[in-house]
Amino acid sequence: MKMKIQQSAEDYFETIYLLKKRKGSVRAIDIVNEFGFSKPTVSIALKKFRENGFVTVDSAGQIDLTDAGLAIAKNIYEKHRIIAEVLMSLGVDEDTAYADACRMEHCISDTSFAAIKNHLHTMQKKKAQTKD
Repeated sequence: MKMKIQQSAEDYFETIYLLKKRKGSVRAIDIVNEFGFSKPTVSIALKKFRENGFVTVDSAGQIDLTDAGLAIAKNIYEKHRIIAEVLMSLGVDEDTAYADACRMEHCISDTSFAAIKNHLHTMQKKKAQTKD
């Protein structure tokens, strides 16, 4: 049975993933600045994520996602990106598409997401073929 991760945890994992890609390393203060949360709020969340095996924090305060945390982050990021792409292809402006995708990524089923992803790839292939 698939474990259900809360939306807030998914947001943390996705943010850690993106910060790591953008900056090379992540510390708690980076998450505080990204979300605008208080330091204690982020510290409490990180403690829970460590205890549940989703992140590690080294002695210098560097945060890394474990394999489990990274899998969740990549999955959420892919949903965010693809849903936004589909919305933009329908004429939604970029800012709105990404904001809406951020909300939708958490509640869409794997089945519906797979169908959307497949549809987007089919559209992209057809578009590429018409250019040839």
